[in-house]
Amino acid sequence: MSTHIAAAPGEIAPHVLMPGDPLRARWIADTFLEDVHCYSEIRGMYGFTGRYQGELVSVQGSGMGLPSLSIYVNELFREYGVRNVVRVGSCGALTEDLRLRDLVIASGACTDSAMNRVRFEGLDYAPVADYALLRGAHDAATARGLGPRTRVGLILSTDSFYNPRPELRARMVEYGVLAVEMEASALYTLAAGYRRRALTICTVSDHVVTGEETTAQERQETFADMVEVALDAVLGLPAAQPSAAE
Repeated sequence: MSTHIAAAPGEIAPHVLMPGDPLRARWIADTFLEDVHCYSEIRGMYGFTGRYQGELVSVQGSGMGLPSLSIYVNELFREYGVRNVVRVGSCGALTEDLRLRDLVIASGACTDSAMNRVRFEGLDYAPVADYALLRGAHDAATARGLGPRTRVGLILSTDSFYNPRPELRARMVEYGVLAVEMEASALYTLAAGYRRRALTICTVSDHVVTGEETTAQERQETFADMVEVALDAVLGLPAAQPSAAE
């Protein structure tokens, strides 16, 4: 039983969808899963397990930011043997090529956080998605007719929601970064360290260039396309074998 989740053994499925907002976690569980069981309410960070098309799936809130997500992902991998985590979050578009509610599948995550600089003693580690999950999500989006609204590419995981240096984001765009969020870099790094699979899929909730934005209620309850793509991707994987390191 872990410190921040405190679920009993067997209560969490091998596949976990991870929104930042715990109320979005509840909405996903209520909307997409059957036979739902709430395994954690600690600090209001809800976790649920249920069935989607007969398969066990869990949904766990992460909170905002790399440090908060890192707490939950470490415990999911270390204490509960979770195999696959798909972050289903929101992001801010940094390019006019994206519109509100478009999907961004993050192939890699740049960051302004010092977390990996500390972990790798100053070296620049490149956090990237699991290819099988990424390909599965892209194929699922295409099969659902979402191809024109879906982009695959780099995102920026930032420590500052209210960034005092917006010009640095513009430099990132020059090098192909599509959108900004606050968690993916830590998720990809931890998955690599634990030899697990991870992916981030985000829905554009705000547009940094045009100033458009969705409401808090819309961000909480209307990102169904992203969730369906994530479920298709994670449940379409072949059965994972334990790595030699485990």
